[in-house]
Amino acid sequence: MFSFLRSSFPRVHSSDLRKYFCPFRKSSSSLSWRTHTCGELRGVDVGSQVTLCGWLQFKRYDFMATLRDAHGVTQFVLPEDQKMPTGDVEVVADDLEILNNCSEQLPMQVHDHTNVTDATRMLFRYLDLRSSRMQRNLRRRSEVAMKMREYLWKQHNFVEVETPNLFRRTPGGAKEFVVPTHQPGQFYSLPQSPQQFKQLLMVGAIDRYFQVARCFRDEGSRPDRQPEFTQVDIEMSFIDQGCIYRLVEGLMQYCWPSDLADIRVPFPRMKYEEAINQYGTDKPDTRFGMTLVDVTSTLKDSGVSVFESTSPDFVIKVIRCPDGSKHLTKGKLDHLQTTCQDKRSIRFLPVVLKEDGSWKSSIEKHLPEEAKASVAEAVDAVPGDALLLCAGPANSVNHCLGFLRLKCADILEEQGIKLRDPDCFNFLWVDDFPLFLQSEQGDSSEDDVLESAHHPFTAPVVGEEELVYSDPLKVRGQHYDLVSNGVEVAGGSIRIHSSQLQRYILETILQEDISGMTHLLQALESGCPPHGGIAIGFDRLIALLCGEDTIRDVIAFPKTADGNDLMSGAPSEVSAEDLARYHISVDQKGS
Repeated sequence: MFSFLRSSFPRVHSSDLRKYFCPFRKSSSSLSWRTHTCGELRGVDVGSQVTLCGWLQFKRYDFMATLRDAHGVTQFVLPEDQKMPTGDVEVVADDLEILNNCSEQLPMQVHDHTNVTDATRMLFRYLDLRSSRMQRNLRRRSEVAMKMREYLWKQHNFVEVETPNLFRRTPGGAKEFVVPTHQPGQFYSLPQSPQQFKQLLMVGAIDRYFQVARCFRDEGSRPDRQPEFTQVDIEMSFIDQGCIYRLVEGLMQYCWPSDLADIRVPFPRMKYEEAINQYGTDKPDTRFGMTLVDVTSTLKDSGVSVFESTSPDFVIKVIRCPDGSKHLTKGKLDHLQTTCQDKRSIRFLPVVLKEDGSWKSSIEKHLPEEAKASVAEAVDAVPGDALLLCAGPANSVNHCLGFLRLKCADILEEQGIKLRDPDCFNFLWVDDFPLFLQSEQGDSSEDDVLESAHHPFTAPVVGEEELVYSDPLKVRGQHYDLVSNGVEVAGGSIRIHSSQLQRYILETILQEDISGMTHLLQALESGCPPHGGIAIGFDRLIALLCGEDTIRDVIAFPKTADGNDLMSGAPSEVSAEDLARYHISVDQKGS
């Protein structure tokens, strides 16, 4: 049972949860009834008269209980039994006042090791927030946010500017939520980022801007994504990529929690092409090996039909899974193979190296021994390893093996083989992205539609501007991502400050309707300075720092995977009168 109490004690003993809350300990009781928190008292406080406030967590017998607040737990006894030993000191209550009663049986108990489902935690989030886990996470979030503000404002003279949440549709990028108005057929859009506003601020001479911004995307929720999320938005004038790198590296060091392993700067840099070719992803986890190795030249003309192709885009790659013969059972290999078969045009072939070095595979009888030896040598394979071979179009093969690399790491770690140190944070910059990609909505004709690899406001690499007009798929963009442990922590770019180039990219290459972009194009014509910036995914960063697998556990009131709030029942229906006010009718069939 949890009841809200205020108690006065002359002698006290408290549990040591101070390690989670020490940054806030000095002022947590100011302007309050209490003199100390329930996680603060120590032996040096013996003899002091103190007042504590919190929830009654446990009651033992008729004379012993524990009081809990956001900072820890304190055990106390009632005067009837003052000889009960409770550790370094004995706790005796002079007075006990019940401030508010609660239900005899709460829907969930708040213990550090309570086994409740995520759905229950979200349904009764106000109780889940009392747990030391959520208290630690949200307080760490607050501390990091404050330090970021301090670094940007005090040390680098940035100006924090709030930008509107009611805006209009932004071309390209994610789907946006729309907000109805009283004007028939007129809608706002909730911004997926303050992209246009921060560029307009550069035009307006706010040459160092930041904001802890709320952003919105009408997409399905994932462990690292919510329909509403927070990013630390940064923009600067008269800079290049190196300036952004140094700023963010300093920012990360400044706000880095003292209880985590130190990070070293400058962060390593990796080109997009290298990341894709070696790790199969543009956000590589570099804490472990198992990189992709190209064996096309060895196997393409080996006489095995699955390795034959006339396509110039055809590749054969392999990853080595150490001790895979022991840990990748037939069932697991079959599952991996099924996963790969879902990928288009992929040919997947698992190989197990027996103790004598021979191959166990469907192609072992058809492949020359020299080819087998060359493949094993290319990945430093030894007996007992497993090799995962993929053949097909380069992009599909890279994507598939990148996925299998992470799945194999999961399988090995489930068997007790540690590959990814949770206490290690491998930051790196990934840059040299293509400026445009072939749209998945295009066809095979010459009129295929292109899409921005980042967003339509990213500038091309200096010296490649003319390729935008002649061969756009060859243009690299000044886009950069900050990655740590396979998580994209931040992303940004140097922006286009030429109105002519911006207009051509939007209208001709991306085939966007620019009627809603007149304000930005006119601003670029008004003496817009060269500028660029970055957005730090704040929820993802905090999840990384807290060791959480999902950003839901570092957000006070998150949404489910379907974008629902289980606690309040949002989204919900509105009355017919409200719908009529906004000139909206609902299709009950959902067609």
